[in-house]
Parts: sequence; structure tokens; C-alpha cells
Amino acid sequence: MNDLFAKYDVPAPRYTSYPTVPFWSDLPTTAEWLNELEKAFDDQLATWSLYLHLPFCESLCTFCACNTVITRNHNREAGYKELLLAEWGYYLERIPKLRERPLLGVHLGGGTPTFFAPEHLRQILQPILSATNIDRDRFEASVEVHPGHTTREHLVTLRELGFTRISIGVQDFDPEVQRIVNRNQSYEVTKTCTEMARELSYTSVNYDLIYGLPKQTLDRFAESVEKVVELRPDRIALYSFALVPWIKPAQRSYTDEDIPKAAEKRALYEMARTKLERAGYLEIGMDHFALPHDGMAKAQLQGTLHRNFQGYTETRTSVLLGLGVSAISETPTCFHQNEKAFPVYERRVLQAEIPTFRGHLLSEEDRELREQILKFMTRFEVGLRDDQTDDAQHFLSSLIADGLVEVRNSRLTLTERGRPFLRNACMFFDYRLRRHQPQAKTFSQAL
Repeated sequence: MNDLFAKYDVPAPRYTSYPTVPFWSDLPTTAEWLNELEKAFDDQLATWSLYLHLPFCESLCTFCACNTVITRNHNREAGYKELLLAEWGYYLERIPKLRERPLLGVHLGGGTPTFFAPEHLRQILQPILSATNIDRDRFEASVEVHPGHTTREHLVTLRELGFTRISIGVQDFDPEVQRIVNRNQSYEVTKTCTEMARELSYTSVNYDLIYGLPKQTLDRFAESVEKVVELRPDRIALYSFALVPWIKPAQRSYTDEDIPKAAEKRALYEMARTKLERAGYLEIGMDHFALPHDGMAKAQLQGTLHRNFQGYTETRTSVLLGLGVSAISETPTCFHQNEKAFPVYERRVLQAEIPTFRGHLLSEEDRELREQILKFMTRFEVGLRDDQTDDAQHFLSSLIADGLVEVRNSRLTLTERGRPFLRNACMFFDYRLRRHQPQAKTFSQAL
């Protein structure tokens, strides 16, 4: 397999959307975006979920590719709270069906959402939740936390607001890895946060791990995985480190010798997968694991697993509405992203504008390919149109010859051997990438 890892370790999208962001081209105006959003809610069966981007962090983790604001000034919380509520108010005024259609989920991401004081989180969330139609039978609320910045009061406040899931960024417990990526977080503080969440009746605890980080070795990462197994989170996201220094210059602090390559990097994943499966975890999708009782495992079994801008999710909603700097929204026909530069986002919200930065109006072809990619990413098998079969045989000929995918009976199937190469296989459906190969570095490596 080592030769295959070297062969297919090429730049490839992660396919949390299609078209992928670099190929968004049919840019909607704010008015067009609102029209597409309104159309989505005209459906009597429409449901929606909400994402709030809370960008502040006290220090920069150099592995991170998120849109963050690094500051120790907690006085900024109050101003950002007002921006979020103002933006929410603009949507509520223009799209009154936000009050009526069932809200199935809320996710707080960042940044470090628990940078915000518990009372500020309450002041952000209460006005929004009180104005919506929460589907109590299906509603899930989750938050990303840094355990070093998360108090019992944070977890109590969020639990009172209906949150039942937390996601703890662990990445790696090894002190040398933590030093080079500037993420200091002990096993003990992670354990304490996990135990507090369980005492407060959170129903699911997720850990984020990253393989391929600088200075990671097989033996030391194995120790981290073993510590994770001891703490028994309900689910685990085991992400491949995305080396994108052209986007995040802080990653230029690593040398080539620091970074595990191709087969060496994949060996970290295979080791972790073996240990997790032996501990009772099920592999979900491309980079997730869950215990059998967890909703993610049940969603895969029931065929309802979904993938969006946050990665794999249990439930698909008609609309994902994102609030906050750089937040991304989607409807069946349109993608929309807020301004990424904080001063510009702030200025436009204060001018009573929806802070549109970019987006994409999906063509009929986009929508069809989006569904094929989604099914393939969640089920590892998808039907092909008649005119796609010969093309698939040709485009994927190398993967077919290597036993990684199969094309037969008008279906594309990923083999068990091909699981590490899912992103490579998905590139067949990426017509925009195939027609317009980027001239500059755009995507992280597939493996």
C-alpha cells in the first residue's frame, strides 16, 4: 500500500460542499441570496439549522485553518454579541418563516466559543432560541470547546439552553507536538472537562484528533490514542492535518522534516483506526468514529448520514444559516458566505446590511453532482447516469486497476481497500475542477 499512498497523495478537496469554495462562480447578490433563502422556506416541510461563528481565541494554534481573531481582550465579547444579534434581526425581518419552520440544530464553532463568558453566551442564544420553532423531538445543540477555557459555569449555562453535545479539541496529547503547534493542553484538563460534561447529562462528547501534525511519531501518537480510549468519548473526529501555508502563514514555521509524508502519515491513521475499532468504535464516513450507541453510528446504519460545511452530521436540513464573521450558509440552490475580514463584517452589520462576501448559485448540473458526491461520501456507493459510466471507467482507470473502486451495473463503489482514497475518487464528479484545473496551490493533500 505504501506505493499507492505515494501515488495518490495529490491535492484534493475535502468535499464539504460542491462546488467547492474555490470554484464558486455564479455569485449571488444579497437580494438574490435572500430570495433563494425565502424560496427554501416556502416548502412546508422545510427544516433548518443554525451555525454561529465565534472567532476569538487567546492564542494561535498553528495547525488551525479556521477564521480566527487572536486576542486576550475579553471586552470584545459584548460588541460581537451585538453584531450577531443585529445580523439575526436582519434575517428575521426579511425571512419571517424563520420563526415558523422547525429548527433542528444549533452549532457554536470558532475560534473558541467558550472564550465568551457564560452570561454572554446566554445573551446571544436566548433571544434567538426564543424567536424560533424548536422541534423538541429532533433538536440537537452542540458546541466546540477548548477545555482550558471552559468552566463548569459554561457547561451549566449551555445545558440549560438545551445543549447536549460538546466537541473537545484534543489534537494530540504529546507535549512536543503541542509545543510546535502552540496548543498546550494536558490530559488532566481534558479529562476534567469530559467528566463535567457527563455529570451535567451531556449525551455526547466528541474529541477532535489530528494525524500528520509536525513532530508526530507512530509510537507517541499511539500513546495519545490510548489515552483517548481511556476517556471513552462517544465519538471521535480523526482529521488529516491540512498543510496550507499559502492560506495560513503560521504553518511556514514548520520544516519539511517536521511533517509526516504520504505512507508515514497514513500509518498514523491506520494505527489509530485499529486501536479505536478494537475498543469498540465504528468507522463513520471518511474521518469519524463513534460508539454504537451514538447518533452518528445510528445515522450511518440508517442511511441518513449527511455531510455539510461542518463535516459529517446526523441530520440533513433544508437550510443551514450561518451568522458571524466568515460564516457559511446553504440552501438547496445557493451557498452564501459572510465577510471574512472582521472590520469589514463589523462595518457592514453596523450599516444594517447582510454582510455578503461571496456565494454561489447552483446550476442544475451542480445540484445533481452535489447529490452524487454526498451519497458517495456517506455511503461509498452511488448510481451513475448512462453518460457517466464510460467516463468513470476512463477517469478512474488507475483506481480501478489498483482495486480501489469498482464501476459496474451503472454504479460506482469504493472498495474496502479504497477507503483511504475517497477524496481521490470523488474528484471524478468534480466537473468544475476537471474543466478548470487551478494554477495555484488550492487544496491540501488527499492523504
